[in-house]
Amino acid sequence: MIVEGDLAAGLKSGLEAIGVCLTAENEHKLLDFVALIAKWNRVYNLTAVREPSNMLTHHVLDSLAVAPHIKGHTLLDVGSGAGLPGIPLAIARPDLHVTLLDSNAKKTTFQQQAVIELALPNVEAVNARVEALDPSLRFDIVISRAFSDLEQFVCAAGPFCAPDGTLAAMKGIYPEDELARVPATFEIEKVVPLDVPGVEGERHLVLMRRAPRDSAGPSEASA
Repeated sequence: MIVEGDLAAGLKSGLEAIGVCLTAENEHKLLDFVALIAKWNRVYNLTAVREPSNMLTHHVLDSLAVAPHIKGHTLLDVGSGAGLPGIPLAIARPDLHVTLLDSNAKKTTFQQQAVIELALPNVEAVNARVEALDPSLRFDIVISRAFSDLEQFVCAAGPFCAPDGTLAAMKGIYPEDELARVPATFEIEKVVPLDVPGVEGERHLVLMRRAPRDSAGPSEASA
């Protein structure tokens, strides 16, 4: 049986391994977040991961592994589900305003409760499909763990990326075939291999920027 002390120790060692330094208060918030997911998961089926120890590694540390590569002050988390990676990133970066977007009302309800219980004034939960968002919205970072295909992600979420912003896709194995199909409106900046403590298998972060000819964005380019 995993006890809270074991999770705290695992969190500390995991944060050190991925190079993320947090205050004691924010470490405690991450542990509270794991407890919330475990509690709500019994009824809402937020994730197929059932053990808190695996939630810590496969969700929280996996989310925070991208933190060193997240620049800017506004982030849109598309298909956020249980608030991943948005909530861990918001805890690690209190200066970052995070919008969690999910079309599943139950998951959005969980996100809203987590925002309240964890006291996260920099997080907003929105229950909608990405296609239904205000088309004038722009974010410094648009990220997702949920899209299975880079082409679909770029087409659906790319319009909400600021002209000098970053489109970030969290992937498993190196997505060579998908990279070849990325629409011409965006270009690959780099693909970063991630080493997440406690997670077997490959993890990668694909970072994309608007192609120079598309730097004005869709609304400005058509004006």
